[in-house]
Amino acid sequence: MKNTASKFAAALAAGSLLLIGAAADAKPRLTPEQQLEKTLEGRVAGEPVNCIYLPRVHGTRIYDKTAIVYEAGNTIWVNRPEAGAATLDDNDIMLTTPFGSQLCNVDIVRMIDRNAGFWRGSVGLGQFVPYTKVKAEKAG
Repeated sequence: MKNTASKFAAALAAGSLLLIGAAADAKPRLTPEQQLEKTLEGRVAGEPVNCIYLPRVHGTRIYDKTAIVYEAGNTIWVNRPEAGAATLDDNDIMLTTPFGSQLCNVDIVRMIDRNAGFWRGSVGLGQFVPYTKVKAEKAG
């Protein structure tokens, strides 16, 4: 019995050391604002617009309580909601009901819980700010 207890204690101590080592190596988690800044690195903001053309959008990302990013070709459109940003959760499903082929700053996005399927809240969109990559200057 004593042998089993000492083996258990040794295994517990070894496991604790592994956890401590993993915690020491863990990188600090970026805030949603920092994640967005990282996404926009090397890009320049353009003039905000009221609407974007949805058929060109090939991807969206939610940054918790911060912004919705729409990817369209070489342009990333950032929308910082006018209302309801606190309900933005990157694990939720966005449900939009645009009128026509454009998504505009007057449209409402409904947030649906991915696991339970229930409505979590609504987001009132703001203007869309385009971010494009900076073109490298040619040496010459």
